Amino acid sequence: MKRNRIVALIVGVVAMGFLGMTVANYWVSRDWIRQAIVESDLPLTSDTLYSEIQQDLLKPIFVSSLMAHDTFLRDWVLDGEKDPEQMVRYLEEIQRKYDAFTAFFVSDRSHVYYQNKGVLKKVHRDEPRDAWFFRVGGMNHPYETNVDPDMANNDSITIFINFRVLDYEGRFLGATGVGLRATAVKQLVERYQREYHRTVYFVDRKGSLTLYGRDFDVSEPDIRKRPGISTIAEGILGRDQGRFEYQKDGATIFLNSRFIPDLDWYLVVEQNADEALAATERTLVNNLLIGVTATLVVTWLCAVLVRRSHRRLEILVATDPLTGALSRLSFGVIFAQSRQRVKRDPQPISLVFFDIDYFKAINDRYGHVIGDAALIAVAERLRVSVRSGDGLCRWGGEEFLLLLEDCDLIQGREVAEKARLAVMEDPLVLAEGVVLNLTISAGVSELKPGEDVDGLIARADAALYAAKAAGRNRVVCAN
Repeated sequence: MKRNRIVALIVGVVAMGFLGMTVANYWVSRDWIRQAIVESDLPLTSDTLYSEIQQDLLKPIFVSSLMAHDTFLRDWVLDGEKDPEQMVRYLEEIQRKYDAFTAFFVSDRSHVYYQNKGVLKKVHRDEPRDAWFFRVGGMNHPYETNVDPDMANNDSITIFINFRVLDYEGRFLGATGVGLRATAVKQLVERYQREYHRTVYFVDRKGSLTLYGRDFDVSEPDIRKRPGISTIAEGILGRDQGRFEYQKDGATIFLNSRFIPDLDWYLVVEQNADEALAATERTLVNNLLIGVTATLVVTWLCAVLVRRSHRRLEILVATDPLTGALSRLSFGVIFAQSRQRVKRDPQPISLVFFDIDYFKAINDRYGHVIGDAALIAVAERLRVSVRSGDGLCRWGGEEFLLLLEDCDLIQGREVAEKARLAVMEDPLVLAEGVVLNLTISAGVSELKPGEDVDGLIARADAALYAAKAAGRNRVVCAN
């Protein structure tokens, strides 16, 4: 009996406490929800959208940078743009390889607009649609992100990455880059509006609406003149990020804004506070549970997106920007992963150490531009001559490493010999009549039980030294 009284007392205390907390939560819920929307929900939605947009733009910016620094493109312009079909094929390959919506180059010398479908037109300073090109020519920043109709694709609204191309003396040669469909960003906006019941749109630096979802009221495109938001418009446009509140048709609107440099736009996320608070009053407990669940889901989604972004950045860091091969920093990681797989599934691992023969003489005679072209050509020939899963790494200078899984010393020699023949098969013909007959020497070693990466590389290096001592253009296996 006493125990039952104690249990009843505990249940009563808990029930009273729960009831008291429920009543208290009801009275404070309005302020709590208000604070959650302003300080958490809207910024989190903005951050998640910003992360996804950055990921969508990261690859096009990287591709445009590669194009702007491509020695072929610059040499072709400096050589007089003699064969337009060469440029069209180049842009077509860029568009196909990187799955871009469009790829282009506009020459400052001829004012010809080259596109992956052919020669589009000539740009003119007095043509409003060509103003972007002359603006890019006077920029200090290496690139800009611009949203314009794409004339070559039925005036589809396109996000262009316009990258400045300079010659070897730093003079402006033209603008190149790729384009993305603006509808991809628009679909992202509409998805977030459906999922989170918030209004999402973009405005430019002048306050004009640029991108928004369907059913959005665009009767007044300037936010400085739109009812309600006009009272805070200057605050939005005057800072990179902010939280605001305004009244519209008797309702309170919470607003979060942040500037996206890559687009040169402001991302705006709005929430009708009265609707959110009314729903909370109808069913406080359910809304709290839904809010907690939504916050956890959005937090998890944001973490996944950040991890994905970091992985993409790691890939960029792990790649040699000149040749496209893996960098020296990434080789240790690849080797460690291979060692782990070997522990689970024993199989041989071989290493090939390549070195371009007489590379210093090429640099000394023709300069580093030709030397870089030779490095790029050798890397490409090595890449196409080996298996797609083999780890090709630029070790430094003119040296390359190739890690071969499930490959013993004899098979490694065969791979190295195939690569050697691929490099020397055809002369490398470059601009200004330069023809290089490239050859490589190679040393091959097979991983011994218990051997570390330094030992494996050292033995391959010794074999490479023996190949060079024996006359170069040959493959030697380590003892």
